[in-house]
Amino acid sequence: MRQIILSILFIFCSGNLIADILKEVAHRYVDNNGTRIHYVSVGQGPLVVMIHGFPDYWYSWRHQMSALKEQYQVIAIDQRGYNKSDQPEGIDNYAMPLLVSDVAAVIKDTGSKQATVVGHDWGGAVAWQVALNLPQITDKLIVLNLPHPNGLAREMRDNREQRTNSGYAQRFRQGKASDPDILGGGPMTAQRLAQWVQDKEAKQHYVDAFNRSNFSSMLNFYKANYPNLSDERPENMTSTPQLNMPVLIFHGLKDRALHSDGLNNTWDCIYQDLTIVTVPNAGHFVQQDAADLVSKTMKSWLLDRR
Repeated sequence: MRQIILSILFIFCSGNLIADILKEVAHRYVDNNGTRIHYVSVGQGPLVVMIHGFPDYWYSWRHQMSALKEQYQVIAIDQRGYNKSDQPEGIDNYAMPLLVSDVAAVIKDTGSKQATVVGHDWGGAVAWQVALNLPQITDKLIVLNLPHPNGLAREMRDNREQRTNSGYAQRFRQGKASDPDILGGGPMTAQRLAQWVQDKEAKQHYVDAFNRSNFSSMLNFYKANYPNLSDERPENMTSTPQLNMPVLIFHGLKDRALHSDGLNNTWDCIYQDLTIVTVPNAGHFVQQDAADLVSKTMKSWLLDRR
């Protein structure tokens, strides 16, 4: 009985801590060459910058922000096109160098010279590229459910299952938000985009954020950066230099979009220590599906490397 009561209290208190994040964060904006990027900040200490993927916004990181805020300044970005960040028109405005520069602008705006860069899905793709192209501002790297660019390119080239799983991305590359089957069941709406959210209390926040977002901008991430898989062996997939910072990777093994085989040989791409955490019962949104495991592991890993 005592254990059950303690478990209930833990769940209740955890829920309150997550809810408090909405009240605790400071909302800030930085101008990156005419595009205003919204981000939130909580806590003090070494800087940790978190980048969401599709379809998501800064609130995806609420569990991890609550876990880290006592020892770190935690920043969570709304990527361009999402929620309260600007939504510039045109595919070219979503090219990877601009997404990377948004992160650099946010780090500079805080007054820090370096940060631990954390990314999931498209945020993971951006995080990899920040580390590869701006290693001087990347102290450590944490990526969730997005394999290293070399592994992802290999699987897209050679793994038939991965190529099949990427069918939705090809639909996004070619389609419009209003297309009747763009999501495999209807056009893009805030409600459809929020269907993946399991947390009932968080779901309405997502619907509100997606109503503030630009669906065409979301698709432009794919149109500007995702490879064309119509050829049998896609081109423009080149090897990248080795990274020289500690790297932590989480991967929910029930991810139906990104095959875990992409993790193979990641260690060949990194000079320093690499930690890979696979979570059998988590899906693509591992930071929410296994929030406690991800938060505790992330915190322990960071503290061990201070």
